Amino acid sequence: MDEKTSEKIITYIRDKGQASGNDLAHFLGITTRAVRKQLAKLLEENVVYKRGTPPKVYYFIDDSQKDFGHEIVFDKKTKKIIEANFLMISPSGERKEGVLGFIEWCKKRNEDIVKTAHDYVKSYEKFNKYKVNGLIDGKYKIKNTFKEVFLDKVFYLDFYSIERFGKTKLGQILLYAKQSQNKDLISELVTEIKPKIEKLIEELSIDAVGFIPPTVKREVQLMRELERLLNLSIPSIALVKIKTEITIPQKTLTKLEDRIENARHTILVDDNRTYKTILLIDDALGSGSTLNETAKKIKDRKLSKNVIGLAITGSFSGFEVISEV
Repeated sequence: MDEKTSEKIITYIRDKGQASGNDLAHFLGITTRAVRKQLAKLLEENVVYKRGTPPKVYYFIDDSQKDFGHEIVFDKKTKKIIEANFLMISPSGERKEGVLGFIEWCKKRNEDIVKTAHDYVKSYEKFNKYKVNGLIDGKYKIKNTFKEVFLDKVFYLDFYSIERFGKTKLGQILLYAKQSQNKDLISELVTEIKPKIEKLIEELSIDAVGFIPPTVKREVQLMRELERLLNLSIPSIALVKIKTEITIPQKTLTKLEDRIENARHTILVDDNRTYKTILLIDDALGSGSTLNETAKKIKDRKLSKNVIGLAITGSFSGFEVISEV
């Protein structure tokens, strides 16, 4: 890279506080294409960051890797784990991943960055022990929650949150994909989870799938988008969410018995085909009431003797409420 040009870009953005590609092209007297090449390298090196979407994109200087004028140095293991797993989404909707996001997260909380990084690795390793071949076995949680369990197996792809550090990367992508009805985030979610779902289908000889229907009316329904984008090679069974006089989302119910009643009386299986093993997919498993009651309905209708539940994220212990998703 032409160091003189890159230095001019950095100085200009720092002086102005922000700059667009056109601002920089005009200032430097070069084409916007040439500016984009310079900016791409600076973005890759985490010297600058950007906000906005085309055609309104602005660039800013990112000094978050500097701490009192000194580079923050992590050991290789710590850096690798943080880069792969940490995501921070700010209240203003700015997304920062890996080391950059972690440093900013620490600074917002006045945490010692290096010490907190070591704590994060310990926490990550603690929760990662529950994963086997990329899946967390949630059967222990279901057994300890319900008197009768109708699911033969239960898995989730990640915990929704971990102690101290809050929502996991997958938990945040799921949350904001659903809340903001962001199709790009939904596509990112599908890219992340599809290989794991397809592997599970193959390993357990699953021959049908059911997607838990949404309760809250939205223009972009996460579960319907997941079904469409996953485009699984096995048939989908028809699950119906009954419209009631007053819509009561599961996430608003804080008592286990209320969640069971809600699922029991508002979800129907409108299908007569039979299968060996059916996979039920839900976005988040708090109590597990919806998956368990839907499995009961499938077995009552003799659609299948084996029903497996899969949630994108799940809570760590007993009965919990994931009220955001």
